[in-house]
Amino acid sequence: MERRRAGAFAGARVFAGLAVVPSLADVFSPGGALAAVIPGYRQRPQQLEMAERVAAAIAGNRVLVAEAGTGTGKTFAYLVPALLSGGKVIVSTGTRNLQDQLFSRDIPTVKKALGAPARVALLKGRANYVCHHHLQRAQDTGRFFSREDAADAARIARFAKQTKTGDKAECAAVPENSPVWPMVTSTRENCLGQDCPHHKECFVLAARRDALAADLVVVNHHLFFADVMLRDEGAAELLPACNTVILDEAHQLPETASLFFGDNVSTAQAVDLARDARVEGLASASDCLDLPDRCGAVEKAAKDLRLTLPVEPARFSLAQIRERAGFADGLAGLIREIDALAALLETQAERAEGLEGCWRRAGELAARLRRWQGGTGQEDARDYVRWGETYTHALQLNATPLVVANVMQKQMGGHPRAWIFTSATLAVLKDFSHYCAEMGLADAESAAWDSPFDYPRQALLYAPTGLPDPNAHAYAEAVVRAAFPVLQASGGRAFFLCTSLRAMRRVHELLQDRLERAGLDLPLLLQGEGGRNELLERFRRLGNAILVGSQSFWEGVDVRGEALSLVVIDKLPFAPPDDPVLSARIERMKAEGRNAFMDYQLPRAVINVKQGAGRLIRDETDRGVLMICDPRLVEKHYGKRIWRSLPPMRRTRALEEVLEFFGDSARREKSG
Repeated sequence: MERRRAGAFAGARVFAGLAVVPSLADVFSPGGALAAVIPGYRQRPQQLEMAERVAAAIAGNRVLVAEAGTGTGKTFAYLVPALLSGGKVIVSTGTRNLQDQLFSRDIPTVKKALGAPARVALLKGRANYVCHHHLQRAQDTGRFFSREDAADAARIARFAKQTKTGDKAECAAVPENSPVWPMVTSTRENCLGQDCPHHKECFVLAARRDALAADLVVVNHHLFFADVMLRDEGAAELLPACNTVILDEAHQLPETASLFFGDNVSTAQAVDLARDARVEGLASASDCLDLPDRCGAVEKAAKDLRLTLPVEPARFSLAQIRERAGFADGLAGLIREIDALAALLETQAERAEGLEGCWRRAGELAARLRRWQGGTGQEDARDYVRWGETYTHALQLNATPLVVANVMQKQMGGHPRAWIFTSATLAVLKDFSHYCAEMGLADAESAAWDSPFDYPRQALLYAPTGLPDPNAHAYAEAVVRAAFPVLQASGGRAFFLCTSLRAMRRVHELLQDRLERAGLDLPLLLQGEGGRNELLERFRRLGNAILVGSQSFWEGVDVRGEALSLVVIDKLPFAPPDDPVLSARIERMKAEGRNAFMDYQLPRAVINVKQGAGRLIRDETDRGVLMICDPRLVEKHYGKRIWRSLPPMRRTRALEEVLEFFGDSARREKSG
């Protein structure tokens, strides 16, 4: 593909075998290339303006931070100039849903419209691809927990012989959450690399070869940071050859960057190591009678360490962890057992590549646990916060950087290229300073485009009166009491978004009771009762459901039409001040003489509210009510900054206006 050059978008030019490349104005015109392939295409000035800014940034190797309101069509606004640029492009997304949508729908549409012969590749993390070595090991040992697991393994084996990609998303016969998948996929730790007997047929390597040869590669943020930015898994060749990086859903990047620029180690890794060492021992060192016992000791030590913290998943500061009886001894015990396993594996390592790999992993895992234990290894320990997070069966120990800007600047240096950061939610009142400062984008250009939707006509923002302080004991009861008449008026068709899992479960319980007492037949769905996509499908199909959710449904969810006409937000989504990372950041900002609330907590909350509000209006014909229950939206001086950052909906505090709005909507539906 021809490499781009300065001025590429000034007019038409010869391009990759095409006689003439159209101007952006032609492509986005009512009679242009996109209109020819997209039924019902409408020209949107915001979309063309964004495309022109993206094109200029690509041509000048510049950094652009771009916020585009819902309905702008930002995906096409960056894909068109990217495909016309003639250079190698990486597009990174925050969710697998958008990654698959780009690869399967949006990019083929733009390629067809432009007649662009670009090669496109989809690259996922290695856990998404069947590993021939681990599949064979799993079948040989036959250590499955149930008959259904054994049947899943057989289905995966058949799939592996038929598939070209090995991508588990294509294996419809086996559920994505089947416990067999971790047994038949690889991790960075247990991959044998070039020593693998199946090296030549490896699906992961094939996907990476395709990515290296492609003109446009679609990845997700986790893979981008792990593989490309941190040179972690062997795909480091992607970035040097790349002319443009486009980071969609860029509001997620600060948290993702913190995760990957830090360090973490988990008891789950110890359990996986023990499992793999046991399997490799059965295959290649069955006469080493001490190995099963050593593996069992590591598993027990890992589980004992997890049990030193409460069963309920939560986050803990370093001080809280140190206060827990048995934690220090438990961590020392786990390190001791891994050391013992490593010493035994060293005596067997020459017998097989798998055993050698387990020996190497054991040494690395013990070193990482010691590094967390001693708080050393980071460039400056004062710039990191050590903390822990518990999951149902695992404990993860983290060392997270308090500032990612300097690391991000370092990673973005070197070879000149364009960087495009885009999302529907990056700014506070069109001010990008918070985001740019956090991400180290001091020299970035920025631009914002409002949604083309007619919000004053399509939507109503309702802030009810009489609600107590959000920290009040019976706050959830007051919220449900205020929301129930609105839910009745909307006939269900609602997302009820909560800021915590505890509040979500309480709201669900209260709604269930009220619906039963009122004799209302409105389906009530709860996050966690099924996968997110499965719940969304049920919600759309039912047409009158109430879905109670937490973080999973605040963003990346698209329900168009009448099935979603009401979004209720229980509280303004400020991160809990006792969160260990936030608490450390606040202390650091205070020490620097900064206002942590105004400079960090409030901008984060604004972006999160905008994400939640963005679920409501997804189309020109949608109508709905956004109900924000938190009285701080109106009563606190900073509340104005929040609601003024939202789309320009009509605002009310009167329930009567909300009921009238839904009455009008019902009359429209009948007359329509």
